[in-house]
Amino acid sequence: MSEAAWTAAEFESRLRERGRAYHNIPLKDAAILANWLAAAVGLARAEVESLALLLPGVRFAVDAYVNFARRAPWPEAVCASLTELFAPQIHRERVAGWPQHYPWIERGGLGYFQARIGRAPRDVEFALAVTLERFDTRAAQERALEVLKFKLDILWQMNDALALAYGVTP
Repeated sequence: MSEAAWTAAEFESRLRERGRAYHNIPLKDAAILANWLAAAVGLARAEVESLALLLPGVRFAVDAYVNFARRAPWPEAVCASLTELFAPQIHRERVAGWPQHYPWIERGGLGYFQARIGRAPRDVEFALAVTLERFDTRAAQERALEVLKFKLDILWQMNDALALAYGVTP
């Protein structure tokens, strides 16, 4: 006999607990950085399109996430976006610190990310509602937690590749 599903509140709490492992930039933001903000950080479009600066570990992580999104049932892909649950304060701090830490980035290039801070909560509420509704058995709920952990592992892979390449240590 399978275990009973968690209540919506218990399930949401377990999803939110995954936030302790969150820290990195979502794939869509990375794509926007590459396609739109390249000029704002002093990169030529051809340099970005060549992928010459793309670290192997980052490429591996991005490819894994894109492949997951292509193959997973749509509720799982939505569930994977729940890393945004953990991001609001981190994003505020990052965006606020960019001018100080990255003075070469044109101020106009930060506009997307500044606007995203206000829009992200709406997207999170939608993804959370879909996840709470669609993952309605204990097995499905546990799968949702696995999906969210997978996404967090992707983000950590990207972080680790960048830290290794640029000599960043904790």
